[in-house]
Amino acid sequence: MPENAAFRYTSREKNGLDSMASMKTLIRRAERYFEFERLGANWRTEVIAGLTTFITMAYIVFVNPAILSETGMPLAAVTAATCVSAAFGSLLMGLWARYPIALAPGMGLNAYFTYSVVQGMGVTWPVALGAVFLSGVLFLVLTMAGVRQLIVEAIPKDLYAAVAVGIGLFIAFIGFRNAGLVVGHPATFVTLGNLKNPATALALGSLLFTCALMARGVKAAMLIGMAVTTAAGALLGLVTWNPQSYSPAAMTATAGALDIGGALRLGLAEIVFVFLFVDLFDNVGTLVAVGTKARLFNETNRIPRIGRILTADAAATIAGSLAGTSTVVSYIESAAGVVAGGRTGVTAMVTGLLFLVALFLAPLAGAIPAAATAPALIVVGALMISHVRDIDWNDLRAAVPAFLVITIVPFSFSIANGLAFGFIAHTVLRVLAGQARQIGWLVYLLTALFLARFLYLGAG
Repeated sequence: MPENAAFRYTSREKNGLDSMASMKTLIRRAERYFEFERLGANWRTEVIAGLTTFITMAYIVFVNPAILSETGMPLAAVTAATCVSAAFGSLLMGLWARYPIALAPGMGLNAYFTYSVVQGMGVTWPVALGAVFLSGVLFLVLTMAGVRQLIVEAIPKDLYAAVAVGIGLFIAFIGFRNAGLVVGHPATFVTLGNLKNPATALALGSLLFTCALMARGVKAAMLIGMAVTTAAGALLGLVTWNPQSYSPAAMTATAGALDIGGALRLGLAEIVFVFLFVDLFDNVGTLVAVGTKARLFNETNRIPRIGRILTADAAATIAGSLAGTSTVVSYIESAAGVVAGGRTGVTAMVTGLLFLVALFLAPLAGAIPAAATAPALIVVGALMISHVRDIDWNDLRAAVPAFLVITIVPFSFSIANGLAFGFIAHTVLRVLAGQARQIGWLVYLLTALFLARFLYLGAG
């Protein structure tokens, strides 16, 4: 009997060892797949980066439903659709495209969906969702045809850096606004906020604390800063949390409710064009900014697997319209995860999984105050400014277009506007300098499209 017992123990031990060996093999394969060694990545840093990205993006779980609900869409349904579409897009981007870029319904496009399309044009929200679906299909077609990849590769080198810097200022400005450090003013447009305001003072303290941690080389500096600030805000009574009844099953009210036929019958070509155009160039801008910061470009200044990246965001837009939300885009807040050390698709996958968790715990995310996330955005903006050194400021043909991108992105609150001005200035200056033949046909075409956009749609 003792021998049998010993034999059984040995068998269990062997099975345990086999399981451990299999797990180690699986982990090694995953590390090879995500290129951990080449990118200098590790699991701990990737998870922290994913958490950081999620926390900086968590506001969308509440802001997007608040905006879209003004169309008459059920708030709980849009909340669920927001989480599902963000999870789907981020997981697809991470697992298939293998990049640390998270996706979610886009700010700006959700406002256009609500205030311009539904309220302004009198289009019903199911028909508007149908237009979003059609734009997503067009994204996919253009990607499969290689058009979107050519557009990304056609962007001049100096504009790559300018976009990164412009978006850095854009992110920092949003952080200043959310922290209350910058407020509106009727005479000067903006001015310094009230530093005695408890929330603003907390944000300033959080900014200094986070920077101190980063200066000491703490990898999870931004994540720790957000957590400590949230705790401090709760102790000071600055965290407002109003939980409401909510269930993931609520999404059934909008899932599959899109009216594609209605969008086709009304001939919503202009609406589809806006969704397509703004999303295309906002995504390009985000891709360039995050790719530059994470050093994802190869020696020929191209991004490997770019087709997969663009296919992922197109598929996410289609999935989002089917779930019941506006256009899904790549989020510039992904830069926060990159700054935290994220280099692989694992970062985006962690963010996607957290959006799935948010699907069940959405009311809890409302406890994170703006004073906790605003400093992270300011820090990311500060770090992205470093790419200004990659611009040839001694050459006006490069300096002026880059300057226009850098300034117009934050001033107009639009990545697409900044990129448009930069492209137009680049082409015009090169032609006037006698270098017309050195400009590729696609750059001319894009310049013409940017001009047509401003002439036909005006601003925005």
